[in-house]
Amino acid sequence: MNTSRTTSGEWAPLPVLLAGAFMVVLDFFIVNVALPSISSDLGAGQSSLEWVVSGYGLTFAVLLIAAGRLGEQLGQRRVYGFGLGFFTLASAACGLAPTAGFLIAARVAQGAAGAVLMPQVLGIVGRTYQGEKRVRALGAYGIALGLAAVGGQVLGGGLLTADVANLGWRLCFLVNVPVGIVALALTPRLVPDHGRERRTRLDLLGTVALAGGLVAILLPLIDGRQSGWPLWTWLSLAAAPVVVAGFALHQLRLQRAGGNPVFDLRLLRNRSFSAGLLTQLALASSQAAFFVYLAIYLQNGRGLSPLAAGLTFAAVAATYVAVSGKATALAQRHGRAVVGAGGAALVLGFLLIAAGVDAVGSSGTVALLVPGLAVAGAGIGLSFTPLTSIVLSGVDPERSGAAAGVLSTTQQIGNAIGVAVTGVIFFARPHDIAGAFSTSLLQLAACSAAIVFLARLLPGGRRA
Repeated sequence: MNTSRTTSGEWAPLPVLLAGAFMVVLDFFIVNVALPSISSDLGAGQSSLEWVVSGYGLTFAVLLIAAGRLGEQLGQRRVYGFGLGFFTLASAACGLAPTAGFLIAARVAQGAAGAVLMPQVLGIVGRTYQGEKRVRALGAYGIALGLAAVGGQVLGGGLLTADVANLGWRLCFLVNVPVGIVALALTPRLVPDHGRERRTRLDLLGTVALAGGLVAILLPLIDGRQSGWPLWTWLSLAAAPVVVAGFALHQLRLQRAGGNPVFDLRLLRNRSFSAGLLTQLALASSQAAFFVYLAIYLQNGRGLSPLAAGLTFAAVAATYVAVSGKATALAQRHGRAVVGAGGAALVLGFLLIAAGVDAVGSSGTVALLVPGLAVAGAGIGLSFTPLTSIVLSGVDPERSGAAAGVLSTTQQIGNAIGVAVTGVIFFARPHDIAGAFSTSLLQLAACSAAIVFLARLLPGGRRA
């Protein structure tokens, strides 16, 4: 394993890795504010707009675990560089798309590229940094990803308002290009090379079975509500457990035969990993649905411009940044209690926002939402940043790429489940967006309460 570097700075690889991860997460959220402009510019209908969003998330989630294993076999730096270059090209294609169909295809490619890139980041971090340095690196990773999520709305609104060179919504994608080019140029110089410790055949059958199972779960969740929950969605959801069970049996047989399964089921024996996945699922479900339906409420329910909506999101971003920077150190001293406190803060934040929505009514100022938004941002910061470290803390560095793929896949499944479940509540009252959002917040508070209880399953005490 070659870990030589052309720089003596041990922290030099981290900004390069975080730049790629930041772009991938940013593009989940920045596109939301651009959808109305995309619709008017490209003549995209509602179905096309939905696939601009869901096409990205679907390919990203389906390919993550296999991509994590690929990095371990071919070299994580090499695969990261490929994913980064692919993502940069796909972003340029999105920004230059002449038609809605072209944009959807580019978004699908962008999601696939993100899946290739993302597991390598945590994989390289896990092998490059140990002990206290690993905790600090994972803390920086959590801050970067959370900031990309909560700041995507702010940045998107600013770019649409700036409208540089009359590019409008296209800037939301083209902004990735210069960042990607610089990061790609620095990757071979600064990022250490890991993986390729043993060459084995890729588990193609397992990869296909896993992809089929994830599609069977995610596709009806993503597209079901908009399609009116037709028969195929229920058949797909019913088939999913069967496909997943077949995948698990294949992985066990391959593992016992000394093969190289795409998902090492032994990871689930690690308490911090398995309990962390459940907690991550609850957190992702709450966070993703909150961001999506808050954006709809602000723009469609309150009539705010993309910039004004984005600035409202700044209340979430500000407390997230302030809290997440300290969350890792707090978790080292107080362990799982920090994640539980984050879940409790989310519950309180959602309840405060719901009260604010009711107080705002049809003519009040959205400033009444700020206290709840600030508390919710703090809750996300307390939960998300240390949870990544806790989930991966007991994983051997050799399995870090696969573990990172499973963690990210769990996040995407949580995103899809959260948006789908909350969407049933939110869209049940299409002519009362404020009331629908207020009711949805109560459901999100209940979901966040699960974080408090699931956190108790995490290993306690001091974290390393």
